[in-house]
Amino acid sequence: MIDLTPLDVRKKKGDFRKAMRGYDPGDVDPFLDLAAERLEELVKANRDLSEEVGRLRRQVEAQEGRERAVQEALVSAQELRREIQEQSRREAELVLREAEARAEQLRQEMEDRIHQREEQARRALERLHGELEELERSRGRFLRGFRRFLQDELDALALEEGREGELIPTLEGEGGSDPALDEAFGLHPQPEEVHADDPTPDEPEDALPGGAQPEEEPSPARGPD
Repeated sequence: MIDLTPLDVRKKKGDFRKAMRGYDPGDVDPFLDLAAERLEELVKANRDLSEEVGRLRRQVEAQEGRERAVQEALVSAQELRREIQEQSRREAELVLREAEARAEQLRQEMEDRIHQREEQARRALERLHGELEELERSRGRFLRGFRRFLQDELDALALEEGREGELIPTLEGEGGSDPALDEAFGLHPQPEEVHADDPTPDEPEDALPGGAQPEEEPSPARGPD
């Protein structure tokens, strides 16, 4: 492509050689001036268009830069969202595992406590059964001992009653009593109690203490017949 400016076109008017039957300068020079003017307009328009293209290209590049920034921001946001989701999932799984572990620990502790309580209750029950059996054995020993004691006392009492039955008829047949035997068997007569208010045999029942005589009640006065 040959660079041609309006000035070059105008200068060409003096560069052309004139020959016989050549071009008419009166026709060619105005045409060259017109071509130079049109070329100048085209150059100016081309320059303006180039500037406009450059401006538009810069706008496009800026827009493309903004689009790339937005796209990168979207990609970053998506990656951040995925990271947040993944982190949230991991945290949820961790919390769930910790909760399950804590629940398992609490369940194990409760089972251990229940087992300990059951073992303590079983031992206490066995101890109570042992104490109850020991009380039953003690009760049986006491009842057997008491029964033997009562039987011995009943045997001794029967023996004493037999001896008493043998001695009393003998004493009665002899017409007397032995004070020692009466004392041993409680057969001695008890003295009768005498009260101060009881009258003596020689004293009338209506006698007052100190020999005083009872006062006679006056007879009621009789009125005129």
